[in-house]
Amino acid sequence: MTILKITTKHHKHLNNPFPSNPRSLPFIKGTLFFDPQTVPSDQIFSIGKDYQLSWTSKNGGSLSISHQSQPTRPIWSTIPGEAFISAATAETEVDESRGSFVIKDKNVHLICNHQTIEDIRVINQSDISSQVKDQDLTPGYVGVNQEFPVLLITGRVFSVKKKKSRGGVSGISENNWNYVEKEHSVVARYWLLCDQKTSDQVGFQVRLGKPNLQSPQRVSPKFYKGFSRKLGHIRRRPVEWCWLFSRRKGFIRVSSSEEENEVMKATGFAELNRICLTYSSERNERFFGFGEQFSHMDFKGKRVPIFVQEQGIGRGDQPITFAANLVSYRAGGDWSTTYAPSPFYMTSKMKSLYLEGYNYSVFDLTRHDRVQIQIHGDVIEGRILHGNSPSELIEHLTETIGRPPELPRWIISGAVVGMQGGTDNVRRVWDELQSYHVPVSAFWLQDQNRNEYQRPILLKDLIHGTSLMKDWVGQRETVIGSQLWWNWEVDTTRYSGWRQLTEDLSAQRIKVMTYCNPCLAPMHKKPNTRRHLFEEAKKLDILVKDNSGEPYMVPNTAFDVGMMDLTHPHTASWFKQILQEMVDDGVRGWMADFGEGLPVDACLYSGEDPISAHNRYPELWAKINREFVEEWKTARVGKQMEDPEEALVFFMRAGFRDTPKWAMLFWEGDQMVSWQANDGIKSAVVGLLSSGLSGYAFNHSDTGGYCAVNLPFFKYQRSEELLLRWMELNAFTTVFRTHEGNKPASNSQFYTSHKSLSHFARFANVYKAWTFYRIQLVKEASQKGLPVCRHLFLHYPDDEHVHSLTYEQFLVGSEILVVPVLDKGKKDVKAYFPVGESCAWKHIWTQKLYTRQGSEALVEAPIGYPAIFVKDGSVIGETFLDNLRQHDIL
Repeated sequence: MTILKITTKHHKHLNNPFPSNPRSLPFIKGTLFFDPQTVPSDQIFSIGKDYQLSWTSKNGGSLSISHQSQPTRPIWSTIPGEAFISAATAETEVDESRGSFVIKDKNVHLICNHQTIEDIRVINQSDISSQVKDQDLTPGYVGVNQEFPVLLITGRVFSVKKKKSRGGVSGISENNWNYVEKEHSVVARYWLLCDQKTSDQVGFQVRLGKPNLQSPQRVSPKFYKGFSRKLGHIRRRPVEWCWLFSRRKGFIRVSSSEEENEVMKATGFAELNRICLTYSSERNERFFGFGEQFSHMDFKGKRVPIFVQEQGIGRGDQPITFAANLVSYRAGGDWSTTYAPSPFYMTSKMKSLYLEGYNYSVFDLTRHDRVQIQIHGDVIEGRILHGNSPSELIEHLTETIGRPPELPRWIISGAVVGMQGGTDNVRRVWDELQSYHVPVSAFWLQDQNRNEYQRPILLKDLIHGTSLMKDWVGQRETVIGSQLWWNWEVDTTRYSGWRQLTEDLSAQRIKVMTYCNPCLAPMHKKPNTRRHLFEEAKKLDILVKDNSGEPYMVPNTAFDVGMMDLTHPHTASWFKQILQEMVDDGVRGWMADFGEGLPVDACLYSGEDPISAHNRYPELWAKINREFVEEWKTARVGKQMEDPEEALVFFMRAGFRDTPKWAMLFWEGDQMVSWQANDGIKSAVVGLLSSGLSGYAFNHSDTGGYCAVNLPFFKYQRSEELLLRWMELNAFTTVFRTHEGNKPASNSQFYTSHKSLSHFARFANVYKAWTFYRIQLVKEASQKGLPVCRHLFLHYPDDEHVHSLTYEQFLVGSEILVVPVLDKGKKDVKAYFPVGESCAWKHIWTQKLYTRQGSEALVEAPIGYPAIFVKDGSVIGETFLDNLRQHDIL
């Protein structure tokens, strides 16, 4: 039986422009059984010192977990009479094409959808100690900081022979399921362990044993005598579990047609490789989070896959998604594709959960009364959070996954100007910015690297156009694409007088920022290259390998590139040397691009499953960059070490659950230069707010968007109006940064005209006017994990209208309300004033007060005067208005 099939479609340039949804495991339903002789009818069990699990046998039996301070308010509960643990054996098929991935469940061979509960047992430390002594196991295997008592539930999941019926088998529809009848039942034991992790979190682990065939009559529950020994195994070897299910698989590479490559793993039927956790939800419950999502805020009614990848081009917006899918396999993406997903959510009912580990998972929220998490593997671990408000839940989440450090003061004090073109161009634009009194914190120079700034055809190439264009440093003729492969070395041809330029900028307290990513291009055919980083990495054996043991070359049109193996112990030190060269050349910040494209058939030094490692890769990428920042800071001595003006910063787009612990700042990747909802300016607001609810405290987007298209029938070009409105939006985000986009000549730029320069100066000063508040919010984020830019749900969770908001408006902290103009030609907006605010909202341009809670108002918002409100009488609001007056903006 083939369990895993991987197909690469990098070179397939004619595809279905309307790809169907990938086949997935159906929603599994089954019955819960328990033996009244071993399981009590009703009982409360302690979990640690702060939590309790309630069991009742009524209506078929159910469980609920609650905090002891609020015993009648469950934070997690099962559905009476229905299985909450189920499992399956299915084949996995992965299609991969240049950073885009589709994971499919095919040929489901077995479903164990019914469940028994054989025992519910509280284990105290004394119980473990006696078992350790009896079993001669190492003391402390339960965990040095374990909060006792812990709770163990044991039982079995099983399938039974059942004839097909018109309605399907065991709750599985015949329309999406090819049920294979078995002569015998299949039974597998499970262990569910619940323990208190912190005062605000309950951990859970579900582990499956090997399935066995047996007769249906033998499925009846019975007490499992060896529970404590199994508990020891569970608690003693969590790392080994991860290794067991992430170890390197035995792949076989075979050829196929249409320039596709397939990697397959064949195995006999031996284990369950899907595990599902099902629990209750309310019909009107809203689900927020899941990392950085660009199309939706509320995910009730949807299946949410958690897998790091390119966000796509269009993501459902037409006609661009049609064109992208046509010329590159699934390059258009869809509403669920994102650079930075997270297996975390919080709900409008103040319930919250996240998964640990890195396996592929799907949160199925399509049923009105339940949630089902489907995991690839036979173990699931996670945490259930307790909190009384969204802000508390974010604090409790980030207490565990990590919080960013305070950003250096310089990066949040003025505009970050994205440019290219050489020293003369930078100086020319700098002079213009000075004449317009634009506060500038940094120049982000994307083309100062002389060795390799080619942008090869990957996802966006055929969409961007097929005519040859100069790359960012003019070193090669190439089609502008989506990835930027690099070798650090200042391009002295374009940036003559680089050192003098950095010194002149530094004298005005302006920093220089640049670019890097984890991919290396071979340079043997490029003359005058002083250092060949690809060859160095190859000799050090720190590149990701293919199945033949050679460096895995990621294909593109002009050449192939290698990726650094971030699991190799020598990679970090080597890469940090490159960063040190950048810093020695005067750089104080950089974009740490990519991290989402690790091939799922790659071979890593760690030996781990590349499908799981794929989700971990962006965390490793952030960690290496962050380690360098901290080491550089520690190495500085005396007064310089205390000088915040000399601090380093990097920003990145790829991420997973724990990336906020390592990354200093995020940006939202490559939005289209459009007004559209799924991949234009509106999606930038949704990504900003959804990521903020998921622990990504500092985020921002490219001002004006990035991706332009200039084809005969598909033209996406940045208009002046779009650029001006995006400036107004980004003046109220953590960082105010410009980008010329992938086609600078096709896009309106901030320096294009007097109007655009004046507008840029105006909103750079608006941005500067609330610097004092931004500093407070950045500090708060580093201490509590709360985002700078906030969905209104964070502060008004009881207002049901707020639950339905997506991109329409947002808060900066708790004191500034932003209602951006996000539609072409619009000169007014509808502002909503939430229920639960004691203060009136003051319109900053007219000083008009809006006092009616739960009401909408049509507010004029011509270009230059977006609808911005502050709380009447607040110190923050009045200080902001005073600063605007000082800059002659009011």
